[in-house]
Amino acid sequence: MASTNFIDFVCNPDSTCTMDACFMAFDKNCDGKLNLDEFRVLCQALFRNNSGVTYELKDYELRDIFTIFDSNHDDFIDRDEFTYCWNNWIKVIVRPISAILIIDVQNDFICGTLDISKCPAKQNAEEVIQPINSLLDTLEFDAIFYSYDWHPSDHVSFLDNINLRKLHESSPKKDPETVQLYDTVVFEGEPPVTQRMWPRHCVQNTWGSELHKDLKVVENATKIYKGTNPEVDSYSAFWDNSKLTDTKLAYQLKMRNITDVYVCGVAYDVCVGATAIDAISSGFRTILLDDCCRGVDLLDIEKTKNTVIKNHGVVVNSNRVKNMVEGNDRRPELGYKLALNLKEQKQNSV
Repeated sequence: MASTNFIDFVCNPDSTCTMDACFMAFDKNCDGKLNLDEFRVLCQALFRNNSGVTYELKDYELRDIFTIFDSNHDDFIDRDEFTYCWNNWIKVIVRPISAILIIDVQNDFICGTLDISKCPAKQNAEEVIQPINSLLDTLEFDAIFYSYDWHPSDHVSFLDNINLRKLHESSPKKDPETVQLYDTVVFEGEPPVTQRMWPRHCVQNTWGSELHKDLKVVENATKIYKGTNPEVDSYSAFWDNSKLTDTKLAYQLKMRNITDVYVCGVAYDVCVGATAIDAISSGFRTILLDDCCRGVDLLDIEKTKNTVIKNHGVVVNSNRVKNMVEGNDRRPELGYKLALNLKEQKQNSV
């Protein structure tokens, strides 16, 4: 069997392929170890799409990954080192365990008090529902999560609550009467709290806080409630904005052995983006679903995409998801991210 097709053979759940067979397929000179060139051929077989087209792995990324698995630094990956590589890297890449995080597809953001079509980007949040539903109808994710903005009535982010708290001397606007929607202010606190001001939205147990009626809600999915502390906002489904309290989402993902997280919903450049960045920093291979998100500001949406890409996540459309979930479209960015995670785990264990 040609080594370029070998990884695809590994992907088959019915495959009798063994780690040793994989090692021998790429050990071209049969010296019992992989050099950098042999490892490069392995990566060319590993990182390809469902049509067999190879993705380019940057030279520095290849060398970084090779060095991570060359634990004795002798410029080779021997069988023992390959065992670690196989179990913790290759098998994850070809057989990912995937979760989808559906962020804040709630009435108030679609047709209620914070309808994002009235924000600068003029995007219609209802447009995320059809592609998200299509994914839920056609794919078997290993876990499905829905997040909710879930604010108490006196929440710090509501413009009509501006007089409930004192503005800090560092605030760009110091007179509450001059503060307008979408302004950013600083409230007194230890430390002071920077806050963007929004219309009243997603108040607990109101129509505005409910998921849109057309969104498919999968039985046995997990619901995550955020923004419940009146004194701090919470864009990310992982943490509040001050990193004081986590939602236990990371814990729940890790308990399910999730490797890959697909993030979508509303608003692209606010809660979706914050969730994607926290997913990356929490150690998950993170995929942002471009056509399943709508946002507030076009420039901020582009910044969100660039930040995800810079941090070794990927941005794709939903038509790519099936092959990625099934391990047939394997992106080098995510492989590099996984290798960096393994490096960090090794360093933390020392």
